[in-house]
Order: sequence, then C-alpha cells, then structure tokens
Amino acid sequence: MNLVIPIQTEGSRRPARGGGLRGRQASHTALASVRNLLGDAPRRRDLLIEHLHLIQDRHGHLSVDMLAALAEEMKLSQAEVHEVASFYHHFDIVYEGEQAPASLSLRVCNSLSCSMAGSAGLSRKLRELLAEQSGVRVIEVPCVGRCEQAPVAVLGQRPVGRATSAQLIELMQQGQTQDLLPQHQPLQDYLAQGGYRVLDQLLAGTRSIEDTLQTLSDSGLRGLGGAGFPLGRKWTIVREQPAPRLMAVNIDEGEPGTFKDRYYLEREPQRFLEGMLIAAHCVGVEAIYIYLRDEYHALHRLLREEIAALQAARPDLPPIELRRGAGAYICGEESAMIESIEGKRGWPRQRPPYVAERGLFGRPTLQHNIESLHWVREILERGANWFSSQGRHGRKGLRSFSLSGRVNKPGVHLAPAGITVQELIDEYGGGMQDGHQLYGYFPGGASGGMLPAALADVPLDFDTLHAHGCFIGSAAVIVFSQHDSARQLALNAMEFFEHESCGQCVPCREGAQRAVELMRQPRWDLPLLEDLSTVMSDASICGLGQAAPNPLRCALRYFPQEFSAEGLQS
Repeated sequence: MNLVIPIQTEGSRRPARGGGLRGRQASHTALASVRNLLGDAPRRRDLLIEHLHLIQDRHGHLSVDMLAALAEEMKLSQAEVHEVASFYHHFDIVYEGEQAPASLSLRVCNSLSCSMAGSAGLSRKLRELLAEQSGVRVIEVPCVGRCEQAPVAVLGQRPVGRATSAQLIELMQQGQTQDLLPQHQPLQDYLAQGGYRVLDQLLAGTRSIEDTLQTLSDSGLRGLGGAGFPLGRKWTIVREQPAPRLMAVNIDEGEPGTFKDRYYLEREPQRFLEGMLIAAHCVGVEAIYIYLRDEYHALHRLLREEIAALQAARPDLPPIELRRGAGAYICGEESAMIESIEGKRGWPRQRPPYVAERGLFGRPTLQHNIESLHWVREILERGANWFSSQGRHGRKGLRSFSLSGRVNKPGVHLAPAGITVQELIDEYGGGMQDGHQLYGYFPGGASGGMLPAALADVPLDFDTLHAHGCFIGSAAVIVFSQHDSARQLALNAMEFFEHESCGQCVPCREGAQRAVELMRQPRWDLPLLEDLSTVMSDASICGLGQAAPNPLRCALRYFPQEFSAEGLQS
C-alpha cells in the first residue's frame, strides 16, 4: 500500500502521529513566532500563563493559531491551553472569522469607589468622544487597585487617577500609554539604613530561629490579607512539615477598596523582600514564588529590577520567581493563586489538605500577604512589645487601612488596630467631603459587608465585626454618604462577584447571576434573595461565594428605609 504524504504548505494541516489528521494544526508562521517569543525560556507546564502573556503583549490578542502553536511547543493539549487562556479576563482570544480587538484599550473602573466618583459618566463621555476612533476601545472593568484616586482609568498600561475625558484623550494623542515607574527606595539606600541586618543575624546564627518565632508570636502579628491567622503559628506549622517546602506571596489584591500592597511596594520594596527572606529562612523553604496582579504593570518591572539587584548582591539566596496574574479576583484566594502559579485555571481547591500541608506543586507551602511581611523586620528590631502596645479599644497592633470614598484624604493610613471608622475619618481621613454626611461604610471591601453610620463606633479589627454580619478582611474601608444608595452599592458589589466567580461551583456561579437579576428589579424579592444568600454562603467552595451575599444582607438589615414604599419612590 502506498502512503501518500501531503505536501506541507503555509497554514496547511500536518499529519498527526499514526497517519491521519486530527485537530487543529498550527501554521508555520505561528510556530516560528511562538518559538521566537519564548526563546530559551523553559517550556514547563507551570509557565503557561507567562507564555500567554508574552504572546498577548506582542500581538494584542491571542489567535487560535497562536494557541495551537503554543500547545505544540509546550507539548500540551490544545484543550489545556484554551481552558487556561479563556479563564482569565486579560487574555483576548480571537476566533476564526472574528475581528481582532482595537490596538489600544481604555479601561474605566466601575467598582464601588470609582462608581461613587462618577465613573459611569466618564465611560459614557469617552464612548461619545471616541465613537469614530477605530483603534481604541472603551471597557468598563472591576477594581484596578487605585481607589484613593477615583475615578480611575487605565490607558493601555498607564493608570490615570482622578481621570477626566479630556485628560485621557490628550494622553492618548501623545502616545503616553506606558505605566511610569514609581519613585522608590532602591537596594543601596535600603542597605544604608540598616536593611538586611536582621536577615544577616539569622544567617550568621547570632539571632536564633526560635527567638524570632517567639518574638513574632508575642507581638500578636497576624496575617493581614484577610484571614488573620497568627503569623508565628503559621511559620511553625509549615516548618514542621517535611521538606522540600516552598513559599508563595500573594500580591493579587483584587478586593474592591484595597490598595495597600501597591502603596508599600511603590515605596519600600526591599523591606517586603527582607521580611519574605526572613520567613523563608525560618521555615526552611527551597524556592519562593511572588504572584503579582496584572494591573500593576510598573510594579512588575520595579520588583523584577529590585529582585535582580538583590540576587546579584547576594547570590546565596533561594530562587525567587515573579509571576504575573491575568485578571482574576479569585486568585486572591490562596489555593486558587497556587493553581494559577502552576499554570492552571484559578480554581480553589477543596480542603483538606491545607496549603501548609500540600500546596504549590504538592509541597508544604508558606503562603503570605505582603503587609504581614512588611512588618517583620521592624518588629524584630524594635521588639514584640512595640507592636503589641499599639491599638485601641482593647485591640493590639497596627493596621494599614485603605480608605476611600467620601472623605477628604483617601489613601493608606497606618492606624491603631481597633480604631473606629468615625475616628479613622476624623483623625486620618480629613473628615467627610463638603456637603456629605456619613451614611454608611464597608469595613472590609465589597465582601466585608456594610454598616450604617449608627455603628460608626465599632472597633475595626478581627473578630469585632462578626456579630454585625461583617468582617474587616484586608481593612479596605469605603465610606459613603447620604447622597449614595446602599441598595445600589450592594448591587454594584454583587455585579462584581458575578463577574469574578470562577464558575467552579453552582451555588456561587448561578447564585450570583440570579441575585444580580433580582437586585436589578424595582422591587426586590426578599424571601428569594434570602434563600439564595443562604445557599451561596453555606454551599460555595470558597470565600468568594460564601461572602458575596454580605452586602445584600447588610443592605436589608441596616438600610430598611431604602426598601420602604417611600424609599423606592425617592
């Protein structure tokens, strides 16, 4: 029998192993482009998302042909590559017959603080002004982590705070679409101010690991990303697990209202890195992975440069890999972040086993938020009592509050743990804006629920808000006034959760969608919404679905006036 081999031409399909043609075949052009982009980079499975970024950054989108070429180059199935690329919001897949997206994207944040600052009107104005511009698209997106500068738009990769349509169009005409590197303390300045002295003491044995763990435990420092687990205890638990152990740092702060990680990284990246390396030494980890949200383009470059400088000065450090997120709020959940670092969809894992036992690549993993690590050096230098003696209303320690909304001085404010929102506004936030009176506030971002002005004297800290159906989370405090509607803010929060649900479990995926439909109606079906809330909070796999009903329930509980006949007419 004669075997006929088809002539390979540009874009034609190649024979699969074993004879026949099966599935889509990448063109020679796409294969050459992918190989050129990847260069000498490893083709490991866990680098899939990094390689997808390379293609998207170069071409502005992901064609099906390029996805097929990447799958072939990485020896993965096309289904694996496509399911990952289609999961993340920042990847634009263009299918056959579809038009590629505009070369320039103008993203306008529509989350809580920006919504109160008029982002919807900004979006409408931009669409009107740019209606004839074929090379630019205006997109409404969830929180971009700059709530203190609301309303915020991102032109290409350049964030613009307190944005106006005229300002954005002028920047676009000037071609200023790249993020600017923030002014920060470089390695040499950090060293000149005593940086890495604590780490050197540990490495030299003049400071013991046991004393270090005890000091951190005595200080009362807890995880400051939301869960609040005692830091010293976490280090001890992971240290007791069998080697090799790994470390993952979560800088994917996607909670609406949260921007403190960005604030600290823009100023003192080496302080965070030293805290991270102290943790790595005490726990005995073999490699560190830093997961940074994709919206922080300049910080990605800053961290890459500062890590490179540190590694050049200290080649004995454990390997540090910087990974880039791709627009998925769910990856702020620790196990979803780990899945993403491994190059997969960011689907939360079932527990047990816990991340400390079996996390990244199946190894025991120390997972941390940046602010917790930011405090490590100072606590070890100044002692446990220095940190624990801070606080108000019976609470201990310091908290970095991301304050935004209707206050005169939004921003990151370092304040005593347990401070009340009224004290935070008056002493740190410069008071309410002119013409605005405190009506309510979110104590912990969109997922933390909302409280009325009548509860402005509740201490803001772990364990103090649960009785009121709220939690502090990452301490993202969003203040709203009598000119805002708690009902509309609750809808905004639920729309965010609907958009960001990973879709893995039915209670969250379907519950959020149905809740948004009901909350958009003139009159809410309260019994049905309460049933939905119960199912979501009781049956969702992770904290996203479990916490999504909090703003809804709080709106009904604390702002009943907005649901009365008079309130519906106003």
